[in-house]
Parts: sequence; structure tokens; C-alpha cells
Amino acid sequence: VQLQASGGGSVQPGGSLRLSCAVSGSIFRINNMAWYRQAPGKQRELVGTATNGGSTMYADSVKGRFTISIDYAGNTMALLMDRLKAEDTAVYYCYGNISPYYGPGSKLRRLDFWGPGTQVTVSS
Repeated sequence: VQLQASGGGSVQPGGSLRLSCAVSGSIFRINNMAWYRQAPGKQRELVGTATNGGSTMYADSVKGRFTISIDYAGNTMALLMDRLKAEDTAVYYCYGNISPYYGPGSKLRRLDFWGPGTQVTVSS
């Protein structure tokens, strides 16, 4: 199982960007997924999460501006970022707690997977 994020880039303050995270490999179930970010000189922080029950949660700093969605049929997660601010500049990482499929009768496991980061720069 691999995660691959895409869609990063540069945007002016107040603009929008859409990040995608594609999950590839043999998957039995996506349990939950999340986006994290790490700004220069800072620790990695949680941006938001989405569960396969349909619930989402966001950090206070992005609440009302960012939206996470999961397409379970396509095994992709999106992060729609609106009204971007300079402080949103960071490397964004996608995370997934996923149960891989190992074959008939195999024991299900819940494993953590991370994708490589994608840079988001908000600057005028």
C-alpha cells in the first residue's frame, strides 16, 4: 500500500488549492485518513481527519476554510483549501490508517501509512 499526494504549489493569499492523496495497492478497507502539515522550523501538526463513518474534524486554524473528503470507490482523499493565508505555508502530508488485503482468510491488520509531502506556498 502506498500513498501519493499531489496538487501543491504557490498561491496568493486569499486563493485556493486542492490537494489529492491517492492510495494504491491491495486494500481491504480505508479506516480513516488525515492531512498533516509541517512549516519550516515547526513540528508537524494535524490539519484534519476523516473517518469511513463520514465524520471529519479540523484544526481550529483551518476550520471553515479547509474541507477533507474521501472517495472510497477511487481510494483518494482530497483537501480543498480556501481563503489561504501565509501561515498555511507548509509541506502537507497525507496519512492513512488502512487494512491491506493479504488474500482469502488472511488476518486483517490496521496499519499506518504516510505519503511523501507536497509543498504549499502562500505568498504575494
